[in-house]
Amino acid sequence: MNSTVVSYLSQAPGYGFLTSKLSEVLGFDATGIVNFLIFFIVTLVMVNIMAAIGGLGTYAERKISADLQMRQGPNRVGPFGILQFLADGVKMILKEDIIPRQADKFMFHLAPFLCLVGVFMTLAVLPFSSGLALTNLNIGVFYLLGVSSLVGVGIFLGGYSSNSKWSMLGGMRGASQIVSYEVPVTLTILSVVLMAGSLSFDVITEAQGGFPHEWFILHNPFTFIGFFVLFIGALAETNRAPFDLPEAESELVSGYHTEYSGMRFGFFALAEYIEVFVVCGVCAALFLGGYKVPFNLGTGDFLVKAFPAIEPMLAKQVGNFLQLGAFVTKTLALYYVVIWIRWTLPRLRVDHLMVLCWKYLTPIALFNLVGCAVWLYAFEGKSIWYLIFKSGAAAAGAHH
Repeated sequence: MNSTVVSYLSQAPGYGFLTSKLSEVLGFDATGIVNFLIFFIVTLVMVNIMAAIGGLGTYAERKISADLQMRQGPNRVGPFGILQFLADGVKMILKEDIIPRQADKFMFHLAPFLCLVGVFMTLAVLPFSSGLALTNLNIGVFYLLGVSSLVGVGIFLGGYSSNSKWSMLGGMRGASQIVSYEVPVTLTILSVVLMAGSLSFDVITEAQGGFPHEWFILHNPFTFIGFFVLFIGALAETNRAPFDLPEAESELVSGYHTEYSGMRFGFFALAEYIEVFVVCGVCAALFLGGYKVPFNLGTGDFLVKAFPAIEPMLAKQVGNFLQLGAFVTKTLALYYVVIWIRWTLPRLRVDHLMVLCWKYLTPIALFNLVGCAVWLYAFEGKSIWYLIFKSGAAAAGAHH
């Protein structure tokens, strides 16, 4: 079973020394305090890194769109314009924070924070590596689906509290869109839960391997289709084009955040770009093997066998860095595809958006769920790769 960041770091030699010394100074067992400090520091670092990733996401959006349109994109602030997101952050902080006179001020202030809180809470169960997970919940999938709904509440409240017809229409669109697309997304995730036999992200990741043919996306035809259903649903839930109806500037000025300015507007944008990273990480964990590395390099056992003199903890740490690199690489590859799609496909009409969800994606997701159950029963959970190559090789051997 995978460990949380505390149980992983507790294996380090310095953990026991620090805990014993602090216990001597305080006069009682300081294990709880040390664990709290580890959680606090790791959470603080993770939140700041995610904020940086959200900022860099805006830079990547503009650079990739510029490449697709044969432009240069940001190229003034810093080398290759990479510090443009910092300039934007400073601009947001310095801008005047305007609140409409007739707005519901409490809800108006609360909405962007709900979006940020909903996104940051999902990080608790996202396994970046076997040793870097804030918590190992046995209902991690259920938790993620629950707390991510706060983003939809924040979007609706942002439109409702502004007391503007444009914002209200954007908020209503956002609420209906997010609630609708949660149905095919949840059904698709349930098919993976069925294959892995657990609601824990750690167990689901460990049920896969490091090579592509060991991932759930290639396990059987139903999970292959399910990956694309989940990815399309994730685009709709994050309000990304071609599903950006809640903020359609051509008809709603700017949608649910029309009346927002300064840092409150920046919080909405930051929450969106961090949420894109999170949903891409969820897709990678569920279907693309998550942090799994080929040849079991992530566990450190390979290094210990190859170099007997190496410390097991050091080998495990190297393996964790490889796992983290694998997870981030898969997530950023999907992040690139999300941006690529935005600057390639035109925006859907709102009725077409609902038709796609209820008439196509939801029946397909339900069919995939039943198909996975039948596959699990008929083939005892074996992948199509195993059935074709391993069973074929065994049958050929028996024939000879």
